[in-house]
Amino acid sequence: MKAGLIFSDKRRNHSEMASFIFTSESVSMGHPDKVADQISDGVLDALLAQDSRSRVACETLCTTDTVVLAGEITSQAQVDYVKVARDVVRDIGYTNVDVGFDADTFRCFVALHSQSPDIAMGVDRDGAGDQGLMFGYACDHTPEFMPVPIALAHRIINKLTEVRQKRVVDWLRPDSKSQVSVEFRDGKAIGVTAVVVSTQHAASVSQAQIADFVKAEVIRPSVPAEWLTSATKYHINPTGNFVVGGPHGDCGLTGRKIIVDTYGGWGRHGGGAFSGKDPTKVDRSAAYMARYVAKNIVAAGLASECEVQLAYAIGVAEPVSICVDTNGTNKIAEEKISAIVRDNFSMTPRSIIETLQLRRPIFRKTAHGGHFGKIDDADFTWEKTDKTEALKRAAGL
Repeated sequence: MKAGLIFSDKRRNHSEMASFIFTSESVSMGHPDKVADQISDGVLDALLAQDSRSRVACETLCTTDTVVLAGEITSQAQVDYVKVARDVVRDIGYTNVDVGFDADTFRCFVALHSQSPDIAMGVDRDGAGDQGLMFGYACDHTPEFMPVPIALAHRIINKLTEVRQKRVVDWLRPDSKSQVSVEFRDGKAIGVTAVVVSTQHAASVSQAQIADFVKAEVIRPSVPAEWLTSATKYHINPTGNFVVGGPHGDCGLTGRKIIVDTYGGWGRHGGGAFSGKDPTKVDRSAAYMARYVAKNIVAAGLASECEVQLAYAIGVAEPVSICVDTNGTNKIAEEKISAIVRDNFSMTPRSIIETLQLRRPIFRKTAHGGHFGKIDDADFTWEKTDKTEALKRAAGL
């Protein structure tokens, strides 16, 4: 066996469970943690737009009338960080001081300094920016090769954002969350058992109006009709009121929605957040690459489900391990898939950055609605399935 490239059968095989319910959630761009993520990635994009080799680790805290930026940045770019933060918040929709967080009036504290020379030394040699483990996942549940629960949760939030931005009604506010529970039988999704939607709103609207609108204009257009039955339970603003929201209602921090960002808990997570990190940080770039590999394996028909784990040592280019797990769904021998992965994908940080074109200012839009499954945006290069023909040939399919 080649060192560092192994298979594992340790994961629970959902297809072997006769019946179960699995739940995933999503949050909107106005959720306080997502506000923080978007500001961090807004800073990253502003730096990359001027200097594509910028080293960035930008963390954001946002609370009532206040934003704090902190972290390490090494770049030739000249960026007005306060302006970036205000522009992001304005685009999200927080433009009224009455909601406790306004793009034009919040206080902004900047505590950004240069990257440690000890870290830079290893990265300058094209090594990984830190140690760590990252997962990528794909399955054939949906056209976007994502698990059904997180795919539906994202669709609901994206639809809610769309109707708010189009001002279909005037009482929606930026902060919202969705949660979808899906019943599976013999490995296949058969229906939605519960939908939870909480959305910030103006004080003038009734909860009955909110519930009727969300069911008719948000949930039903987002979920296949056959999965919504008389037994489906709806919980729309179950606390009864959601006027105070966003950073005024809860403090937001970069990197606190890592399960929303990935696979909704269905696929595993290595623990590292994405937003505010330039592509030399393998927490982000290697997770994108692992998704790219897994998705191409499934799209090529080598398996109906695939999870890829990568692990790195700081300052070292080659991963210390690669683990590919098809969860028993492989269509050819797993050892052959192992060899195909090794022969068709390079996993060094430099190769990942080049393959996925990650030195571009494309990251702010990844910071809401999930980093994976956005198949209609060409900037999400890790969603491409351009390796499928090569993989099929290698597999003899």
